[in-house]
Amino acid sequence: MSDVTDAATSPLLQCDGARATIRLNRPKHLNRLQAEDLDELVRLFDLIEADPAIRVLVLTGTGRAFSAGYDLNSAAERAVSANEQQSAGSAFELVVNRLEDLGVPTICRLNGGVYGGSTDLALACDFRIGVDTAEMFMPAARLGLHYYRSGIKRYVTRLGIDNAKRLFLTAQKISAPEMLRIGYLTAMVPVEFLDEEVDQLATVLAGNAPQAMAGMKRAINEFARGELDDGAADQRHRDSMRGEEIKEGIKAFAEKRAPRF
Repeated sequence: MSDVTDAATSPLLQCDGARATIRLNRPKHLNRLQAEDLDELVRLFDLIEADPAIRVLVLTGTGRAFSAGYDLNSAAERAVSANEQQSAGSAFELVVNRLEDLGVPTICRLNGGVYGGSTDLALACDFRIGVDTAEMFMPAARLGLHYYRSGIKRYVTRLGIDNAKRLFLTAQKISAPEMLRIGYLTAMVPVEFLDEEVDQLATVLAGNAPQAMAGMKRAINEFARGELDDGAADQRHRDSMRGEEIKEGIKAFAEKRAPRF
């Protein structure tokens, strides 16, 4: 995947067959997110989810970092504003939660360091494949910031309470091997193999039954949050037993070929 870009912009969307790629594109500022970027990400998520041809999303960054998180100057302006408005934290939280609940499987292609709120943005993806030179840190405790509730919950449910405490309370940087050890990274590769690793996983995900994956992803996320809708999950299971996807899956298995969903 090429990292060439003409100028800093809001996130860019590229579609190639069943795969969509969103690229954060402010490399001179380590892809630090601006307020307008949050609105654009939500718009792009809506477009992706509305297109039945798209089966997998890859989220990545331009240049040497994935993202430095949300612009602190914007957050500070909101903090001292006398006007009632949506806080920077709540706006960012909505974007991250929207990504976590996206109907297609998601892969974060961590092309470099990941800092601040972008650590949660990456964590909201279903898979994270990173280069072996990546690093991460969550500086909330150094900044005097109490992180938003759903982000803390995501850290705890995905990484465990001890790792969540270590990352939030010490605000210490960790390296890619440690990111892999604690489960933050799904896989770690040298930079020259990053695209190959991402492509392999994206191809697998794009070839699986989209409705079955979307339903199981929803159930897994709800289980993790302690918010499972039992009735809806049971209904999806029953519907799948007489749906078109299972008919094709069984037929393909009998014919010893790849299914065509």
